[in-house]
Amino acid sequence: MQATALLIIDVQNRMFQRGASVYHDAKLLYNLKKLIASAKSEGIPVFYIQHETNGQHLQRYSYDWKLHPFLTVEKDDVIIQKTAPDSFYHTTLEEQLHLKGIKHLLIAGIQTEVCIDTTCRSAQSRGFSTSLIGDAHSTWHTPTLKASQIIQHHNQTLQWFANTISTDQFVERLR
Repeated sequence: MQATALLIIDVQNRMFQRGASVYHDAKLLYNLKKLIASAKSEGIPVFYIQHETNGQHLQRYSYDWKLHPFLTVEKDDVIIQKTAPDSFYHTTLEEQLHLKGIKHLLIAGIQTEVCIDTTCRSAQSRGFSTSLIGDAHSTWHTPTLKASQIIQHHNQTLQWFANTISTDQFVERLR
C-alpha cells in the first residue's frame, strides 16, 4: 500500500448533540474507532480536521468545537484547523501530507454533502489518490432527502474522485 494517511473530518461535539445528532451516530463512532485503531496498528498517520467558525457554533476552544471524546488523539496525530468545507483551503494539510510523503488518503467523518464531498474532490485535484470510507461518514436529514439517501448518493457520486470502500474492507486489506 502506498504511503497513506487517514483523515477524520469534523467529528466534533456539536455534531452529536442530543436530539440533533448526525445519522447513525453510534455506528459512525464505532467505525471511526475501528479505522483509527487499524490505521495506527499499521503505522498509518491520523489527521484530525477540526472546523471552526466565528459564529455562535464551533467557536475555537468551545465545548462544541472540541473533538468528540470517543476519539483518542495521541501525540503523533496531527490536528488541522479549518474554516471552510475544503480541508485543504488555507490550511497546512497539503504541506504536512507532502512532508510525510503521503500519496493516498482515507477520508471519513462529517458532513457527507459538504466537508466530505469537498475534501474528496479537492484531494483528487491536488494529485492524491483517495478512498472514501463509505460507512464512516454521516450527515443529517434535510427537508428533501433522508441522511441515508445523501450518504448513498455521495458514495456513488464521489466514485469520480475516490474509491469507495467500507471500514471492514479497509481493515481486511491491512491483514
